[in-house]
Amino acid sequence: MIMQWIKDKKFGGERPLFASHDLHLDNVTILAGESALKECRNIIATNCRFEGNYPFWHVHGFTIRNCYFTAGGRSALWYSDHLKMTDTVIDAPKMFREMHDIEIENVEMNDADEVFWRCKRIRIENLRLHGGTYPFMLSSDLCVNGLESDSKYVFQYAKNAVIRHAKIISKDAFWETENVTVYDSELNGEYLGWHSRNLRLVNCRITGEQPLCYADNLILENCSFDASCDRAFEYSTLKADINGTVTNIKNPASGYIVADDIGSVTLDENIKAPADCIIERRAENHVA
Repeated sequence: MIMQWIKDKKFGGERPLFASHDLHLDNVTILAGESALKECRNIIATNCRFEGNYPFWHVHGFTIRNCYFTAGGRSALWYSDHLKMTDTVIDAPKMFREMHDIEIENVEMNDADEVFWRCKRIRIENLRLHGGTYPFMLSSDLCVNGLESDSKYVFQYAKNAVIRHAKIISKDAFWETENVTVYDSELNGEYLGWHSRNLRLVNCRITGEQPLCYADNLILENCSFDASCDRAFEYSTLKADINGTVTNIKNPASGYIVADDIGSVTLDENIKAPADCIIERRAENHVA
């Protein structure tokens, strides 16, 4: 395959490279305008700068390496597939929508508003997300290794995901997820994992009030809780092995909880059937 090489050029306006294929763009600037590379295939972009809107829509098979998307390059990657992006900085919101087969490595997104919506088959190594709301909404089949995020409402409605070595600061993270496992991570924020199904947390540090309520088939292995984690597990079905102390457990529906220590347990008239969760302190090995 012979690639056409375009180097040290600038393109602006409407659809300057529409329907192109087999292009290698190097040190190219996409100026203000729209849809620079729409309906393209087999594109490589290295050391490029994207200033215009919607540059990569309906693109099939492309590589983006060591590039920069300015705030003007919003909604840059939609309805596309088979992307590999490495060593790239993005200052624009609403990136990655309705896409599949995405590889991300060493990428920083400084306005992570509504990114990765309805995407499938995403592999991530070292991603930083800052600001914005609802990253990964309704996405599925994710494999993440190395994530730092302070975006709000991250991973809502996500399915079939494995996440490792993450540091997430986010209110309402992992709401209504299904078949998600998180390893060796810090999860900070209120109302973690509500209404989730088959959420598994392994070697995680959890911070924030009212975590893990209304969860179905929740599993915690070798996890620890900050003192702020009160009213945990309300109406959840679970198996939980907790290192250290959990401040307060409230009305778990069923399952088993063991911790080194438990500050208090609330079981009141509002508990839901079957209301048979076993709660034990590991050191004393008795029902709380």
